[in-house]
Amino acid sequence: MSRPDIAYATASELAAGLAARQFSALELTDELLARIAALQPVFNAFVSVDPDGARVAAKAADAARAKGEAGPLTGIPIAHKDLYMTEGLRTTCSSKMLEHFVAPFDGHVVTLLKQAGTVLLGKTAMDEFAMGSSNETSFFGPVRNPWQRDSVPGGSSGGAAVAVAAGLAPAATGSDTGGSIRQPSSFCGVTGIKPTYGICSRHGMAAFASSLDQAGPMARSAEDCALMLTAMAGYDARDATSLPRPKEDYCRELVKPSTAKPLDGIRIGLPEVFFADGVGAPVVAAVEAALTELRKLGAVTVSVTLPNISYSVPVYHVLGPAEASSNLSCFDGVRYGHRAAHYTDLLDMYRKTRAEGFGDEVKRRILIGTYVLSHGYYDAYYLKAQKVRRLIADDYQAAFTQCDVILGPTVPTTAPLLGAQMQDPIKMYLNDIFTIGANLAGIPAMSVPCGFTSNNSPGGLPIGMQLQGAYFSEAQLLNIAHRFQQVTDWHRRVPNIQALGTK
Repeated sequence: MSRPDIAYATASELAAGLAARQFSALELTDELLARIAALQPVFNAFVSVDPDGARVAAKAADAARAKGEAGPLTGIPIAHKDLYMTEGLRTTCSSKMLEHFVAPFDGHVVTLLKQAGTVLLGKTAMDEFAMGSSNETSFFGPVRNPWQRDSVPGGSSGGAAVAVAAGLAPAATGSDTGGSIRQPSSFCGVTGIKPTYGICSRHGMAAFASSLDQAGPMARSAEDCALMLTAMAGYDARDATSLPRPKEDYCRELVKPSTAKPLDGIRIGLPEVFFADGVGAPVVAAVEAALTELRKLGAVTVSVTLPNISYSVPVYHVLGPAEASSNLSCFDGVRYGHRAAHYTDLLDMYRKTRAEGFGDEVKRRILIGTYVLSHGYYDAYYLKAQKVRRLIADDYQAAFTQCDVILGPTVPTTAPLLGAQMQDPIKMYLNDIFTIGANLAGIPAMSVPCGFTSNNSPGGLPIGMQLQGAYFSEAQLLNIAHRFQQVTDWHRRVPNIQALGTK
C-alpha cells in the first residue's frame, strides 16, 4: 500500500494510512497545519487556527490507536464552520459583533466528532451569521475559490468548501439554511450533504433561521460524508427539534456492489423546472452526462413535477429573515459580543452597538424580518409564506411516490466573479433557487461533483449535481453518489494552486 498524498487524500484513505502506520496522526496534523499556514494568505479560508489544540488531539488519537481503540475517524483532521461553539476557541460567525467571543462550551456536533477521535485544525470562514451566497459578507474579508482566485467559493459555508478543495482539511462541517452546504460544494468541486431536519442537533450552533438551519458534512467523497454524518448525527435533548431516532450507520450501503448495475430499480425524478431557461449550458451538459452514467448503473429516469417550487425563493426570504430578526435580537451589547464605545443611554447603546457590529447584509435581513412580523403585515407575508411552505413540502412528498430521488443541477451557474453580485442582492439570492426547497420541506439533499466548464484546469470551474430524497433517505442518497463516484473521477480533480499565484 502506497502512502497517500496527504493534502488530497480522502478521510478513508488517511484512516487506512494511519492504520498501516504510514504516518501518525501528529505527522498528518503537522503537515496540514503547515499547508494552512502557507495558503491562508491566498484563500482566507480560516478565521481561527488552533495548532496547539490540534497537536494535543492528534497525540491523544495516536495513543488511542496504540491501545487498539481507534474508530473510523480517529486521528482524522477536520475543520468546523465558525458558527459551531468550540470551548476555549473563538466562535465569531465571521462578524465584528463576535470578533473576540470565545465559546464557553462545545456544541453537540462538535462533541460527537471529538468523541469520534477527530482532530480540530481550526474554524472556517463564512458569510456573516450565515447570511449570503458568496462568502463575501464576512467581516474578515472574502474567501477565494481555489479553482479561480477571482471567483467566489459560494456561501455561506465557503471557507469549509475551500478548506476541503484546496487540500487544507479532508473534511469539514458546514451548516445549510437554504443551500449553504450544497452551493459552495458545487462551486468548489467537493461533496456535501444536508441531512433531514432534526437529524443533527442545532445545540451550540449560532442560529440564523431555526426552522431551516441544519448541520452537515463537506468532504472529498460521498464515503467521507457518510463517515462524518454517522458520527455527527444523534438525538440531543437540549435541542427541541432534535429527532429521537436510533443511531444510524450511513456507510452501510457503501460496500462494493455485487452486480455490474448496483442502482437497478432506482427511480430518478427529473423536474422540468430544474432544466429550464436560466440554467447555464455547461451545467445542463454536465448533469445530463452524469445521468447517462447513472443509467448505465441501472437507474431509470422519470418526469416529476414540483408545481410550487418557483415560490421557494420568496418564501425563504420572508421566513428566513423573520426568524433571523428574532434570533439576532440577543446581540445587543449587554451580555457578550461587541459593545459601542460611546453612547448616552441604554437605547443609544443598543442602536450604536448593532449599527457597528452587523454588516450590511445582516442589517438588510433583520429589517426585512422585522417588517414581515410587524402588525398589519404578519398575515399578509409571514403567515402566507408558511402556507406556501406547506404546499412545497407536499409537492415533494407527492413526487416521491413516483421516484426515489430527485436530481438536477445544484446551482444554475458556476461560481461568479468576486464582487459581481454584491450590488445586486436579488441576483445573489437567486443562486439558491434549486437548493432552498429542501430546507423548506426538511428533506435531505446533497451536491456531488459532476463536471467542469473546461477539462483544462485551472481554467475550468466545477459543476455539481444535486440529489434530493425523502425524509431519512440519507443512506440511499450517499449510496447513489458513491456509486457515481466509483465510475467517475470528478471528485478526484484538484485545483492547480501553484498556477494561481499567491498575490
